[in-house]
Amino acid sequence: MSTSINEPVSVVVVGAGVIGLTIAHILTEGTSAQQYRVTVVARDMPEDLDSQAFASPWAGANWSPMQYDERLHRWEKRTFDKLWDMIPTGLVRRLPSKVYFEQEDAESQAWWKDIVRDFHLITPEAYLPSNVKSGVGFHTVSINPGIYLLWLKSELASRGVKFVRRRLVTLYEAGTLAGDKGVVVNATGLGARSLIGVEDVKMYPIRGQTIVVFAPEVDHFVTLIPNPPRGSEAIYLIPRPSPHGMVLIGGTFQTNDWDTSIDMPTAERMFSRAKKFFPALNHPQTRVLSHNVGLRPAREGGPRLEAQRMNMPAKGGLIPTSTDAAVNALVIHAYGFGPAGYQQSWGAAEEAVELLKAGLGKS
Repeated sequence: MSTSINEPVSVVVVGAGVIGLTIAHILTEGTSAQQYRVTVVARDMPEDLDSQAFASPWAGANWSPMQYDERLHRWEKRTFDKLWDMIPTGLVRRLPSKVYFEQEDAESQAWWKDIVRDFHLITPEAYLPSNVKSGVGFHTVSINPGIYLLWLKSELASRGVKFVRRRLVTLYEAGTLAGDKGVVVNATGLGARSLIGVEDVKMYPIRGQTIVVFAPEVDHFVTLIPNPPRGSEAIYLIPRPSPHGMVLIGGTFQTNDWDTSIDMPTAERMFSRAKKFFPALNHPQTRVLSHNVGLRPAREGGPRLEAQRMNMPAKGGLIPTSTDAAVNALVIHAYGFGPAGYQQSWGAAEEAVELLKAGLGKS
């Protein structure tokens, strides 16, 4: 369907996490700004930093190695380059990093070495556990998710994007808001499992428990990649850009676990493991700032990023609406990024916008 270039297209983004906000950011920048009228509709907004009902505030929010996938690799490289260019803003930190392996020949495991900066081999330090056999060093990026989400919202608000706090029960409500020539962007994360009109049973949570500490002596990212992969607990330390000295210690990867309560024995194990990999945590000034639990929005088969035409009944459905007109809306589904939402956000959002433009017949 082609639309007049003089008439802005109504776009309703459902979900105010990092994926939805990044899509809205791309839609409203540069020459695209006059082509779209964007509204973000969500139950939870970026200022709701203590809400456990959405994942983005609780993320590690750095770039760290994941399993290889050609499509995801493309998103991750584009996102890394974008975030690297944002370092001068102070929103993103240039972060020295060490990744250790439980096997020899670390370089052969590092398919991602073309993404990061200053990649090189390292010799594991003598104080590390005996199962650490090899390692690599490089520079990556890290973000404070709370500050970053608020920055995205501020940028969008300054461009005229409207934010509507509303819990949608069905995707059809968003279609009604967008209108028959509009677009719905479904960036609902775990909500895609229960949202009527989507009901994606492939969605599942990965429970992540972490600790935030004040530890200014910790100055680089550290993680261990086990061989073979095992268990639901991992070791990683992520210094953040701000406030000064803030470090995230993690964590757990507990699939299909919806429990958002803090498990203190788990926290104690995480902190004990972390001290083995970064003895500076034993410094007297180190102190715990918070214990956290978030649910990563994972999906069997990987993220869903695709366009779909959906007939959205505005009358006679489960939810009353203000119009009797039937809606045939273009929907862009963008959810299910699991633990990689931040590190795939710009690449995935750019592809989502390309799908949107193609669906509208725009170049």
